[in-house]
Amino acid sequence: MEPQSHQGFDIVQQMLGITALGTEWVLWLLIVLSVVSVAIIIERIMFFRKMSIDLAAFTEKITKSLESNDWDELKKTCEQSPALACQTVLRGIEARGRGTHAMEETMNGYMIGQKPRLDHGLMVLGTLGNNAPFIGLFGTVLGIIIAFRDLALNPQGGAAVVMRGISEALIATAVGLIVAIPAVIAYNYFLRVVKRHVSAAEAVSRLVLSHRQ
Repeated sequence: MEPQSHQGFDIVQQMLGITALGTEWVLWLLIVLSVVSVAIIIERIMFFRKMSIDLAAFTEKITKSLESNDWDELKKTCEQSPALACQTVLRGIEARGRGTHAMEETMNGYMIGQKPRLDHGLMVLGTLGNNAPFIGLFGTVLGIIIAFRDLALNPQGGAAVVMRGISEALIATAVGLIVAIPAVIAYNYFLRVVKRHVSAAEAVSRLVLSHRQ
């Protein structure tokens, strides 16, 4: 029996068909991702600015209220800010009638429930920071393949054809890095901000519980 021909399906030629799309779509994808990244960064900055609080001043104020056993004043102080620390204490005050354990569980539950709000968008920033360079690199590889294909179709063009194509292809890698670097910086910064808010809420909740016991 004669061996079967393998010319019916050439996987290399099929994969080369991807290059027909060019590299511009990679650049447009990176531009869209950069817009998404900037939008998330701006939204998070506004969110955390609204949630900001002078922890030292707040702690001093609630300590005075606790020492004088003025729970009404403490409640008014906490109602003045949407910060996690303030709202956590406020939930504890509202559960005060059910005992110290109920206060502790209520405040812990509230902090856990608010964690997704604090982390909103950070997964997207982390994903962009990790993967945007690879998307750019993919565009560069496509561009290099296209450059050598053009050289094969136009040998008289010489190295100029390849070098021009490669220089254009490298733009995708550069754009990928431009998208990734701010996303990584923002991701790390916002992670620290989230930890700071959670730590502040835990600290003031312990302070309130210490005066309740």
